[in-house]
Formats: sequence, C-alpha cells, structure tokens
Amino acid sequence: MASLVLEDGTTFKGRLFGASASVSGEVVFQTGMVGYPEALTDPSYKSQILTLTYPLIGNYGVPSDEDGEFGISKWFESSRIHATALIVGELSQNPSHWSSVKSLDQWLKEQGIPGLEGVDTRCLTKKIREKGTMLGKLVVEGTPAENILFDNPDSRNLVKEVSVKPRVYNPDGNLRILAVDCGIKYNQIRCLCQRGAQVTLVPWDYPLDVYFDGLFISNGPGDPQHCKKTIENLRKIVCVENPKPVFGICLGHQLLSLVIGAETYKMKYGNRGHNQPCVHKGTGRCFITSQNHGFAVDPKTLPKDWDVLFTNSNDHTSEGIIHHHKPLFSVQFHPEHMAGPADLVSLFDVFLDAVRDFKMGTANKSGKVEEFVRPRKVLILGSGGLSIGQAGEFDYSGSQAIKALKEENIQTILINPNIATVQTSKGLADKVYFLPITPEYVTQVIKNERPDGVLLTFGGQTALNCGVELTKQGVLEKYNVRVLGTQVSSIEMTEDRKIFVEKMEEINEHVAPSEAAMSVEQAVAAAERLGYPVLIRSAFALGGLGSGFANSKEELITLVTQSFAHTSQVLVDKSLKGWKEIEYEVVRDAFDNCITVCNMENIDPLGIHTGESIVVAPSQTLNDYEYNLLRNTAIKVIRHLGIVGECNIQYALNPESEQYYIIEVNARLSRSSALASKATGYPLAYVAAKLGLGIPLPDLKNSVTNSTTANFEPSLDYCVVKVPRWDLSKFLRVSTKIGSSMKSVGEVMAIGRSFEEAFQKALRMVDENCVGFDHTIKPVSEQELQIPTDKRIFVLAAALHAGYSVDHLYELTKIDRWFLHKMQNIVNHEKLLQTYNQDESLMPPEVMRKAKQLGFSDNGCLSVRKLRRNWNILPVVKQIDTVAAEWPAHTNYLYLTYHGTEWDLSFEESHVMVIGSGVYRIGSSVEFDWCAVGCIMELRKMGYKTIMVNYNPETVSTDYDMCNRLYFDEISFEVVMDIYEMENPEGIILSMGGQLPNNIAMSLHRQQCRILGTSPEFIDSAENRFKFSRMLDTIGISQPRWKELSDTESAMHFCETVGYPCLVRPSYVLSGAAMNVAYTDSDLEKYLSSAVAVSKEHPVVISKFIQEAKEIDVDAVACDGVVIAIAISEHVENAGVHSGDATLVTPAQDINHKTMERIKSIVHAIGQELQVTGPFNLQLIAKVRDDQLKVIECNVRVSRSFPFVSKTLGVDLVALATQVIMGEEVEPVGLMKGKGVFSFSRLAGADVVLGVEMTSTGEVACFGENRYEAYLKAMLSTGFKIPKKNVLLSIGSYKALESLGYNLYASLGTADFYTEHGVMAVDWPFEEESDSPNKDKQRNIMDYLEENHFDMVINLSMRNSGGRRLSSFVTKGYRTRRMAVDYSLQLNKYNALFKNKYNALFKNKYNALFKKRQGHRVCKMCSIYRAHYQ
Repeated sequence: MASLVLEDGTTFKGRLFGASASVSGEVVFQTGMVGYPEALTDPSYKSQILTLTYPLIGNYGVPSDEDGEFGISKWFESSRIHATALIVGELSQNPSHWSSVKSLDQWLKEQGIPGLEGVDTRCLTKKIREKGTMLGKLVVEGTPAENILFDNPDSRNLVKEVSVKPRVYNPDGNLRILAVDCGIKYNQIRCLCQRGAQVTLVPWDYPLDVYFDGLFISNGPGDPQHCKKTIENLRKIVCVENPKPVFGICLGHQLLSLVIGAETYKMKYGNRGHNQPCVHKGTGRCFITSQNHGFAVDPKTLPKDWDVLFTNSNDHTSEGIIHHHKPLFSVQFHPEHMAGPADLVSLFDVFLDAVRDFKMGTANKSGKVEEFVRPRKVLILGSGGLSIGQAGEFDYSGSQAIKALKEENIQTILINPNIATVQTSKGLADKVYFLPITPEYVTQVIKNERPDGVLLTFGGQTALNCGVELTKQGVLEKYNVRVLGTQVSSIEMTEDRKIFVEKMEEINEHVAPSEAAMSVEQAVAAAERLGYPVLIRSAFALGGLGSGFANSKEELITLVTQSFAHTSQVLVDKSLKGWKEIEYEVVRDAFDNCITVCNMENIDPLGIHTGESIVVAPSQTLNDYEYNLLRNTAIKVIRHLGIVGECNIQYALNPESEQYYIIEVNARLSRSSALASKATGYPLAYVAAKLGLGIPLPDLKNSVTNSTTANFEPSLDYCVVKVPRWDLSKFLRVSTKIGSSMKSVGEVMAIGRSFEEAFQKALRMVDENCVGFDHTIKPVSEQELQIPTDKRIFVLAAALHAGYSVDHLYELTKIDRWFLHKMQNIVNHEKLLQTYNQDESLMPPEVMRKAKQLGFSDNGCLSVRKLRRNWNILPVVKQIDTVAAEWPAHTNYLYLTYHGTEWDLSFEESHVMVIGSGVYRIGSSVEFDWCAVGCIMELRKMGYKTIMVNYNPETVSTDYDMCNRLYFDEISFEVVMDIYEMENPEGIILSMGGQLPNNIAMSLHRQQCRILGTSPEFIDSAENRFKFSRMLDTIGISQPRWKELSDTESAMHFCETVGYPCLVRPSYVLSGAAMNVAYTDSDLEKYLSSAVAVSKEHPVVISKFIQEAKEIDVDAVACDGVVIAIAISEHVENAGVHSGDATLVTPAQDINHKTMERIKSIVHAIGQELQVTGPFNLQLIAKVRDDQLKVIECNVRVSRSFPFVSKTLGVDLVALATQVIMGEEVEPVGLMKGKGVFSFSRLAGADVVLGVEMTSTGEVACFGENRYEAYLKAMLSTGFKIPKKNVLLSIGSYKALESLGYNLYASLGTADFYTEHGVMAVDWPFEEESDSPNKDKQRNIMDYLEENHFDMVINLSMRNSGGRRLSSFVTKGYRTRRMAVDYSLQLNKYNALFKNKYNALFKNKYNALFKKRQGHRVCKMCSIYRAHYQ
C-alpha cells in the first residue's frame, strides 16, 4: 500500500505498483483516454506526478523499444520515463495487444518509477481543478511522510535536466533544420524528417551560429523564464530585418513570445489532454489538439507586428502567435500528436513550405462557405412503427431535432404514424401528421404545408429511403424543399456499395473486399472470386436485414435468393470474421469543422451485427496509434463524402496488426448514435439538427458545462457497456443464433468505473432475474462458443467456471483476451464469495468491497445489504460531464459506483422520484417511455423537482434536459433503495414504467419507502393471480373458472373438469410472459415447466380459455378508488391474441349500450376494491351470444394503450394520473380508440401466428373517416403495400378481391374449391407425392415466390387457434406464412383482420386517404410482419 499526500494535507490511499519508492513532485492530471506510454516518456512531464482521469490503464501493455524510421524509437517519445510517479484508477494486470511485450507494472519497475492504483482519480482531478496544481508526494507504507520533502519543480531549470547531446537525423534531407532541444518529443523530429528535412538536434543552450535553412524550437518542461541562455541565442536569429523561418511548439512558443517581449504566466492547472479545441483566427475553423503545458502566453502583451494565430475555445487562452509578414510563428499545442489527434500536423508542412520559399504560409484556410439561408418551416420524417432494428432511438433523435429547431424559432411539421412516441405529443412539433412515411403521403403533406426544408436523417432507414425516393421523383425540387444537413447525393454514396467503394479509393482508403451483384449468377461468380466464406448483405436495408454468412455455393444461393426479395442489389463481402469491430460517431458542420464524439469497440468480433453485439465505450484494447489512425481516417472519409450533421463509421481491425478496412458509413443517426449520446453526455441529435441549419459547430455551447464549446471531443472517466436484449423465446421455432442480421429488440447501457462493474450491471439490466455473469444459466458448449447465440455470454461464464483457459476461449470465440481476463476476474471472485455462503459475517470487509467493485449485486439478500451498510461499503454518485472533471459541469447525468470516495453533488432539495421502463422488450416499448416522460413533465409543471431512474439509452426519459436528476442505473430494489436513502425524495412513482417498477413495489414498501399512488399491498392484490381471482369472487364479478396450482396432477384434473382449452398464467409478468393455451395434457405439462421457470416465488393460475369471444381493453384513472376517467377499446381479433398484439378500435364498434354500462360498473367496482390512485388497465372478455362478460386481468399501472387513448380522445391520462397521485383536485372526465409493428421477417423460422404471449415490437396509429380507412392507413404505415396484380389464397373467400381486378392463385386444396370461378391452382411443395398427381403440370409455389410473382398472400389460420400449440409442428400453413415473410410479401392471417382489409381496399381510393383528424375513428393495430421497407 502507499498514499498520495498533497501539500494541503489531503491523503489518497491506494495500492502500490511499479517501483517501491517514495517520491515527490507537482501533481497534474491528463484527460486523454489512450497513450500512456507516450505520455510517460514525454519530457514535458519531468518531475510531475501524473494522474490519468480515464480509470482503466495498462490495457494494451507496453511495446518493445524498437527503432522505427530515421532511427527514432517507434513507440516512445524519449529514451526514458520522465514523470515522477503515475496515479490511476485501475491498473490492468493482464494486458492484451499484439505489440505488447510487458505490462505497465513491469515497465515502471524497470524504470524505477512508482505507481498508485485504486485512487478516486475523479475526486483528485476535481481537487486540482478547484485549488490549482499542487505539490504532492507518494509515500510508500512504512516510510515516515515527513522524511519525504515536497519538491517544487518550478524552482529548477528542468530544461537543462532533459536536453540531450547534438545529433543529426536524416542526413540526406534537402532542407537543413536546426532543432533546439528543450525536451523534444521524438515525433517532432519524425514529422520534420518525413517531410524531407535534415534535422540537426542541438542542446538548449547551444549558440545558434551554424548554417541552417529554418529554426525549430521544441517543447519542454517547467517555467520558460529559466531558459535565459536560449532566449538570448534566439534573439540574435529572430530580431533581425529578414529572419529565417522559425517555428516553435509548446515551450518553444513561450520562448519565442519572451524573445519578442511578450509575457508568460503560470496557469491554474494547465491544459493536458487530447481534446483541446483551438480556433484558427483567419478562418474561424476549430481544430482538436493535444496539449501538455502549465504556462501560457498573455496575448495582450504581444508587440504591434504580431497577432494571435489560435485561441483555445474553452478557456480563451492564446494557443499560437504569428508575425504579420515575417516567416515566424509558434503554437502552444502539440501538432505532432503523440499521443492524440493529428488535425494540425499540416503546420509542419506550412513551416517547411515557408523554409522552402522563404514566404509565410498560414494554417489550412478554407474557401468561402456559401451563404446559408435559414428555413422558416421544416418537415421532419419520423421512423414510423418501432421494429427490430429500428426502435425507440429514433423517437429520441426526432424529439431532440424538434427541440433544436424550436429554439431557432423554426416551424416544425412532423410525419409519424407511431402514436406511442414522445415526439408526436402535444407541445413538441407545431403540427403532427399521423400518416405512413411513404413517398405518396409525404408528397401530399409537402403540397399541403409547403415547407422550405426537410430533415431526412432523424427517422432511421425508413425516412432515409423515403427521402431518396422523393428526390428521385423530383418532388423536393418541384416544391422547392431543401434537404437540410447531409445531402441526398452523400446519402446515396454511403448506401450504394459500388459508388462507396469508388469514393474510398479516391482518398486511398480500403473497404473490405466486396462486390455488388444484381442477380444470383453475379453473386455466385463474385463469391468464387473472393473465396468462401463470404458475407451476403442487402443494400439499403436496416439492421442487416436479409444478410448472413455463406460457407458454400448452396448456402450462398439460398441466402441471395431471399435477399433479392428485399432489395435489387446484393453485396458479397469477403468474410473478416474474428477481426475487431470498431465504431466512431463523427460530427461535421458546413464549415468543415469535424470531430469524433465517441469511439466504441464491440466485444464480439466481426461477424455479429453491431446491434447484436455487446459494445464498450471507449474502446479498451486499442493503443494510441490505432485509436488516432481510425479517428483521422473517420474525419478524412466524412469530409470526402460531404456529410453535414452526424454519422457513424464502422471498421474491421486486424487483431494481429495495424491493418484495417472500412465496413460502412451510416449517413444518419443510428442506434449507435443514441448509445454514443448517452454514453458521453454529448447531445448528438440536437447538435446535428443545429448544424443542418448552417450554424457553425464552434458557436454551439456544450450543454453539459454551459461554458465550453460543443466543438470538442468528450473525455470519459468511466466505462460504458451496452448489452442487447433478445426475446427470441417469444417466437415459436425461431433460431437463437445471432449473426449479421439484427434480432435484438432493445438494449441497455451500464456505467461503471471498471469494466467488470459496468458489465455485470448491464447483464442484470437486460434481465431482472439474472444476477450478473452467471455460470448456472447455460451449460458449457464449445459449439455455442464458436457459433454465437443470444445466451453465449452465459456459456462463456460456465466455461470459465469449468476451468477453460483464456487462450482456449480466445481461439473459440475470438473475443479479445483483455475482456476474457476481466470476465475471469469475476468468476474467480465469485468462487471466493462462495466460501462464505454459510455465514456472510465471516467475510472480510475487503472481500465484500472488491465484490461490489466487480459489479456483484446484493442478490436481493437483506442480510448482505445490512452487513454492507454496517461496514460503510456504499456506492458514491458520479456525474457524466463529457470533460472528465476538467471543467465544472451543471449536469444531471448520474450513475452509482463503488470505485470512489466522494459524491459529485449534494442532496439538499427534495425531489419526486419516477422509475422508468427499463429495457425495451417485446411487450414493453416506447409507450412506457411516453408515460414516464409525460409524468416528469407534468410534475415539473406542478413545480416539483424530478428524479428519473432508467438505463435505456434509446429513450427520451434519459435525455439530458428532461428531469432534474437522471440516474442511469439499474431498476432493482437494491439500487432504487440506495438512491432513495441518499436522496430522501418526497416519494416514488412506480406506476409509469410498466411492469418492472411494479415488481419491486412490495420490497420497497417493506423498507418503509414512500410509494406515491396506489398502495403496494393493493398492487400485490392485482398482480398475484390467486389474490386477484379471490378478490373478484368476493365482490361478485364474473371471471373464467380458475384454480391456483401447486402440482401437475391436480392441474390436469382441473382441466379435465372444465374441459380444454385452458390458459396457464404466472404472476407478476409483462406481456403474457409464459402465458399459454393448453389443448391437451402434454401441452399442459410443457407449459407448466416454462411458467414455473418465470417466477419461482409466485403461484401459477389455470383458467378456462373461452373461445370465439371478443376482448375489451379498458384504460382508466382513479383517485382513492373513485374512477375519474375511462377509455374503452375493443379488439378486432377474437380473444387469445395478447392485447399488445391485437388490433384495437376506439371508440368500440360492436359493444351495445347495456354491455357498455356493465363494463363501467365493473371498472368502478375493481377500482374501489383496489383503492386505486393513479392509472390502471383492465381486460375483459365478452361473449355476446351468451351475454357473458368476464374479467381476465387488471394491471395497476399504465398499459401499452395509454398513449393511444390519450392522443386519440384528447385527454392526457398520464397527466391526469400524475395530478391524482400528487393529491391535486381534478375534474372527473367520465367515459372516454388504434395498430403494432411485427418484425416477423426478422426472426428466422418464427411462426407468424399470434397468441396470448405478446410478440409485437411496436405499433402505429392512423386516423380515418371510417374504420376501414383508418385501418388501411395503419396497414400502410407498417410497410403494407397495396397489391398491384397477383394474390395467392390459401383458405378463405375471394369474391371481393376478384371484383377489384386482381389475378387470384390458390393452393390445390383451396383451388379445387374455386376452380370453377377462374382461380389458378399452384402446386404445394410440401405435399406428399400421392397428394399431388398434377405435379408435372403445375408451377410450384416456391417458383412464384422466388420470382416475386405475388403481391399479397392470404393464409387464414384454423379456427380456435387463439393459443399456439407446441404440438403443431411445421404445418403447410406455417410454411406458407414463413415463406411469404422470407420473401417480403404482404401476409394476412386473421379472418377479422382480413374482413377489414377487404373493406379497406374496396372502399378507399388511395389518394382520398389524406384528411385532417377531427372526429375520425382511430385504428391501433399490430402490424403483422415486417417492419423494414424495401
């Protein structure tokens, strides 16, 4: 152990590494996230104790000290370490990099330099920021502190200590440069030699009386006033009539200033890092620079012939000076960039050009940018229904764009049929059209509204494709609508593979070897040329749709045939499986200012779609060279493509060398951008919208610090891990393999100050039943390690637990060894924890503290919690401030960590705490985010300060300006309780985030938390199926016959008594998880095993499943049991389709007055019995024939239909519920209508029949004159296309379609029935030989599908198919449905829906659908299949 003692007496304890020596020096901090070998060997750090703000250091080890070109060390900046000591958060014990030969620990030992880890470096940085640079000493345990004296380096001439003997580099160079070594960095010599100079290096006090063409003055440590000798020598060269060109860097800049009579001063804490923005005076351009200095030049003291060359955009200090007409200039930053960005390395060219022709050059002047005319009205294209690959992140980006435009007083028009989104809420856009995002409708809106600008990059691939189409059709030109931000020509460069490859070749960048094919034959030929395995991708597709790996010609043909159903162009790429995948988010304005905001590394190697991969930010295993090589390439590419706004670039990086390929550029906001925004705190979408208006990036403020510019690259002092969530178990027969096509429905983001902490948090966020990196979930399977599935991470845990070595696992998974070692740390510590299982109190406090730092939870165990609190092992609250504590931040972005000693804020004011929805999953999507945002906004209107707890990066509730405090952390009892105890809020609102907050209601209640709204005891009465059913019996409300279950035998007996089918339901679930209809005893046995697995502590209830009944949905708000608002919607489908999947109509169409009154009285009775205060939702079943009305379930929280009914009926139920919860008086509203997006084409092999579990991923809503018109618009919004010619029937009526002039085809069975009416028969490939004697004569259905012959497939499933049977294996119907989806055809499956669709097609002419919304019906529907658009 050792301690860092500061001169004011503050002490930081930590673990010693490197040399065991006590030292003293000046304590400084540096905010770069890479480049520790370069920083430590930088002579400017002489006699300084260097603190690195990024907490994970040593990840890529230390390379060997080999000579590169010109005999200069390839990796280091001088011959030894100059810093006195190193202070870090966490030292990596197992570095991983192809260039590494030793660990940082070993290297420091060899060089005799001590290091200290386990320090709260953020706390130390803030101290230096507030008090200024301080002297300090690192004292090894056992050494008396008073024996080590404080050493002030400013009192010595440090330059003299670091300057070296004369030496000549590149003797054959054609320009002679004399370089004065005041502590020169090797890369300055290299930059001069690479440009053809012969460099003669001379010591600091060398008389400059030798011949040279130009003079260079290097950087160096300490106070420039000590270099009197150098100043005298320089004066003889500079202060003459016609001086030779002179260029100074850092200390060289300060020396040149002193020579000409200007003054220098010591800064409060200096500028040290890789992201300092400097504005060039001549052009106003802003560049990102590397810096390391504690002194600065006072620009007010410059003589008259001199001017400022660069100014720091953050602290406005002078960053460079230039003479008006003599070739003399210097800069304070490090253009030679080791470590850091190379944005201004061109200054070496400027200097050598000046030397060549003895004339002055200037920094990169940009041409005059054309004058930008501000638009007055802007059209924003939303993303339509949510789907796999296109989820809530576009609601977040669209909402930010609207806010940005409103700030500039620009009128906004939004087209988005997704009624569940925040962006379509009142008070955001000036006008909202709930219309499909298709060229036809958008043209109508443009005609109607006449906007003068349009934003295409905020609505995902849907909006982008629509915009490209509108441009091609000439619509935008015709109506004078200008595309803001990135132009369509640039978008097409990134989307069309062939053009993209050509554009990259123009700037000498390489794309993964790839060929575009327009036919199956071309694709086969391309694959032969590239060599198998190859990756097949569709052009213009979202979420890797229609893509996959082919290892042989047969696999290729299958994949390509399906891909051509989605697109006209297929890309055949050489497989780089096993390479690292790296992403950068890049921002560029119209004036060519360009920055990278966030870089991310996929833990999974290439071959897995980035949306399916676990991603960490910033990258952990790249060294400085790779990090900045890819950064510089990103900027070069984005400039060449002319992108304005935000975009994302993805690379494949060879894990064994510096070789890389560009995979692709997304010229729009993507799911990665939402993650990058939340990971860094930089509001990408907001900034991109402002840049689209022609505002220069340096003019925008960093919204987190409110003082620095937005033209900067965020420094992180924490680690972010994103983990996707899949809900593949919800779909029958779906493949669990993950690969190049996206199947995840949501993602979580966890923040910690170590990888393990963030990683385990993230795994728990994805599934609240998971304890973290758990080895018990899946058994070891080498096949699953090689061919990844959605649960591979748990197979990895089992393998590490079983003793597999890191090297063996690397060979199987190609996951970088650094990550595997980190996972090994978790497994090792878990084994240690298990030894204390019998009695936790025997555990040493340090073992507990280490467990919390490695991200272990209390596991719901109160005794562990109590013990931890007794030992004072508590989390601290840290801010995400974008600047690693270098500047004071006014930010509300917070997270909890156990790596820290102090809180970043104080808890003085009282707030109201709202718990968000957590991860998007099937059944819980953007609707709950809408509710949470609505609740926060209403609370703020009422004058309350708000706290939001949520960890979903795709949401609006986690936006930086939504609430007063945002905890980006777990929604679990442990974390919510920790926050509650620190904040002591007025109360917690649980009812706005869906099912997840309800699940922790009782645990919080038992700890005496103030729960606002309905009492947790009553929540429990509604959630616990047994208690709820018993309650209904008590108050005499009818329900299907039920029984609580304890064993299978009694269950079967009950089912026989009431008769199959029966419904099996567990308690406390969302979207019918593990709910199923059993038709036989064997079904029942299978379902019971899955239901019990869902929640062990809660009983399972079995009830009679009523067939051919109508389901009714009621959303209501009550106050102390008195219902004050009711909205009733009915399902179009029969009961048995989950309400979240069903097509709803509001107001209800087929309910008579008597039934309506009965429904109202039931709602009132249940509201009263449960004493509801706030929102609740009720589902009933009506069998009109028998005049039956039964209650199925009640949820005491908001439901998926809340946004619909609120927006449709014009009463904001969430605002109403919030007022009620907070005890406001409200006027009763009394009695108070909607469609979901199915992503079935995404899930290979999933059957497309709906059942009682919820399987839709998003929904849309549209308004119409009658139910049919509303229905057709809603269908179009989910990607439905009106068939043009041919329709395939399989079971069902056809007359209406025939009269619309379609050619009808049918399967043999159906065709026999219809032949006499002129329906053509098609052969069924699945029928046995004996079934189809006409085999030779008829064309096979597969042939027709492959040729895209049909425009629509109608396949009505069998009667009574409300529940899905496990026993119905692959039926013909399933095959037809699956093929239709795989080939991107319109598919219809439900009689009731089909009836609506007939009528919709029949009664509406396409163009008459464009109307305003007063008094129209609304159709909410779950779109039944694909959510991508060709």
